[in-house]
Amino acid sequence: MADAETPLNVRRHLPGDRRADRQAMVRVDQAGEHGAARIYAGQLAVMGGRHKMAGEIRHMAHQEQRHLDGMNGLMARRGVRPTLLGPFWHVAGFALGTGTALLGPRAAMACTEAVETVIDEHYGEQTAALADGSDPELKAMIDDYRADEVEHRDAAAAHTGGGAFPVLEAVIRAGCRTAIAVAKRL
Repeated sequence: MADAETPLNVRRHLPGDRRADRQAMVRVDQAGEHGAARIYAGQLAVMGGRHKMAGEIRHMAHQEQRHLDGMNGLMARRGVRPTLLGPFWHVAGFALGTGTALLGPRAAMACTEAVETVIDEHYGEQTAALADGSDPELKAMIDDYRADEVEHRDAAAAHTGGGAFPVLEAVIRAGCRTAIAVAKRL
């Protein structure tokens, strides 16, 4: 079995293999962090510094940029290709952030709550898959980033009261889950 130092593009999985596909993990996590950075950029483009939540959104955006920078570095070191849908998600993330901010600050926070709920679940699955110690670097990054994502989700829920926009949140959660599934393969 390949260890953390083996190039990911050399390791091949057989049908039925249950080992974590670390290359897909890195690809989907980088795509997700890119999307999150774009969502916050869209929200800030609408809210600017005018709203009391802008400072909190800016803080979240800085954390997402740190995550994105970390994933970009890991991709480069490991030779992981980005998702083919990166340009689409670049635009879609910004549009989601802009659209929810145009609906108001509570809708923007509902967007954050929905996205970060899915990301918490996703990172939880990844950290469980890496519990065997096969990739301590990736697991440490995921655990670190997950703590920030939970902080974002909880801060957003505090602003919305949780479940303020149930249909919007359900659509966003479904979109995030679809994006994760697609980025693993494309």
